[in-house]
Amino acid sequence: MHLFALCIVGLLIASVFSNVINSPTSERTFVIDHEKNEFLKDGEVFRYVSGSLHYFRIPQPYWKDRIKKMKAAGLNAVTTYVEWSLHEPFPGMYNFEGIADLEYFIKLIKDENMYIILRPGPYICAERDFGGFPYWLLNKTPKKSLRTNNSSYRKYVSIWFNVLMTKLKPYLYGNGGNIIMVQVENEYGSYYACDSQYKLWLRDLLKGYVENKAVLFTIDGCGQSYFDCGYIPEVYATVDFGISVNTTECFNLMKNIQNGGPLVNSEFYPGWLSHWQEPLAVVRSIDVVNQMKNMLALNASFSFYMFHGGTNFGFTSGANTNDTTENSGYLPQLTSYDYDAPLDEAGDPTEKYFMIKKTLEEAKYTTNYLSPIPTPKGAYGTFHVQPVVSFFEKVAQRIKPVISDVPLSFEDMDINTGFLMYETILTNDQKKIINPVNLTITTVRDRAIIYLDQVKVGTMTRLKGNTTMILNIDSSVQKLSILIENQGRINYGDFLEDRKGIFDHVLLGNRILSPWKMTAYPLNETSWLSSVKPVENVQLPAFYRTQFMLSENYTTCLDTYLDTSGWTKGLAFLNGVNLGRYWPLGGPQVTLYVPGLFLRPPPGINTLVMVELESAPQNLSVKFIDTPNLNGSITL
Repeated sequence: MHLFALCIVGLLIASVFSNVINSPTSERTFVIDHEKNEFLKDGEVFRYVSGSLHYFRIPQPYWKDRIKKMKAAGLNAVTTYVEWSLHEPFPGMYNFEGIADLEYFIKLIKDENMYIILRPGPYICAERDFGGFPYWLLNKTPKKSLRTNNSSYRKYVSIWFNVLMTKLKPYLYGNGGNIIMVQVENEYGSYYACDSQYKLWLRDLLKGYVENKAVLFTIDGCGQSYFDCGYIPEVYATVDFGISVNTTECFNLMKNIQNGGPLVNSEFYPGWLSHWQEPLAVVRSIDVVNQMKNMLALNASFSFYMFHGGTNFGFTSGANTNDTTENSGYLPQLTSYDYDAPLDEAGDPTEKYFMIKKTLEEAKYTTNYLSPIPTPKGAYGTFHVQPVVSFFEKVAQRIKPVISDVPLSFEDMDINTGFLMYETILTNDQKKIINPVNLTITTVRDRAIIYLDQVKVGTMTRLKGNTTMILNIDSSVQKLSILIENQGRINYGDFLEDRKGIFDHVLLGNRILSPWKMTAYPLNETSWLSSVKPVENVQLPAFYRTQFMLSENYTTCLDTYLDTSGWTKGLAFLNGVNLGRYWPLGGPQVTLYVPGLFLRPPPGINTLVMVELESAPQNLSVKFIDTPNLNGSITL
């Protein structure tokens, strides 16, 4: 009986979908029918099966391929966030080119006759650094003001939305485009502020741009408390959930808070996110398909989050916290955003993809498109790097040091990414102590490597909340150095205002250490290394480099994976592109995804730079292999 009902529903959906696409209606409208509990597009019933695809996680030349594969699976819409930090990296400086060319992304989706569900933020979460906020907001707004009615915060949101929404207004459905829905805020019920004035202000701000040309909506988790704070009057409230909940109970939250309308799961999770030093998250394909069938039988619209995850290149990955305090329980996310999604990190279809596609075909929701096949990958072999320069040497790329009596944070120094080295000279008085002695750093954000005269003596991590370590200070010791790594700002929950560095006095026993010389290494480019000659040995942390040419057999560069086995923790740059953080010792991710377009075909010369923090392999080798490894062993 259930399967028969599902088939009937599927036939109705397919008929509606076909009629709507070819609708002759001249006036374009996309609205909600609260009596019939349906979306109406140009006066006809409409439902969508969408998938999340983030342009900012995928090289621009690959966008079209990913969109076509989503269409082939049976999807008729694409859901995307808009990442404020990408588009306005510095106040008033806007970027809409290359991977930030949002209008081109929209055009490619329209070319496939697909619709767009737009999630402009301003906060997006998305497992991105600072939830997609630009880091400079931390210097421009008061503490505890983000996502509230604070006038300073509203000022910067207004400026940004004036740029963004003015640009996107022509792409709204009612204006001839394919954006049918626009989200107001993002999972606001999960945020402590619960600021009603802010919600109404943001609603009205977006209404001024969207008018009646698309549907405004919210998304909140499957729980009454989320809806209590997340609901915004006159904005359509939708829910999100995965495979492990009761579908009807979640949809009832929508029904109870508003007067009718279609059922919508705006984030249906076919996979899940993963953190460093945790097992890889995996969701069974059969469970995904069974929950799909439940939603199709209820005539619901839904969007897979994620349908294709992509990669957190550079320093763009964020972090979570599993604690009630902001200084412990810190969980940084992987460079890979594979997400166990239907299309894997390289855009290849998985078993999950084909099961989803088959389910939609059986429900008569879609025609039978040809199935995509995995693309070949390159196994380019082993290369040996050479040591070049240590962080401790003046020639290493860095920002001019700052001297201060107290430690300064990344934000105090207007530094967004990378590392900050804190150094102080130990005076004779400070060394007149009884060993062993405690070194205390009350707040470490996020990971500290401690050195005495440039020799590593230990680490402190925010994850473990360890703020004290035992040292033995020899009378000959001159300098204490502390290298702080920004592992990604928190992107979800109550601790978004995630400033980095050291914030309190550093104590040696009961003595306050001072003054401090602070040297920043933002590591936003590596071209300066080309003028530095390799050396025999180097003091860690350090830069390593190799140059190589691919075999003449590779006239076209294939996607590949950089195997970081044997290395410990750091970053990799290929031809100036930051591939992201590696940490095979922590796990589970061992390989870094390398799009073929990042490589240079022969006779081009490729330059690989490894920035290693702790321990390089004895043979200083790296490999490019044709198979990913995202599920390596875990070390705490």
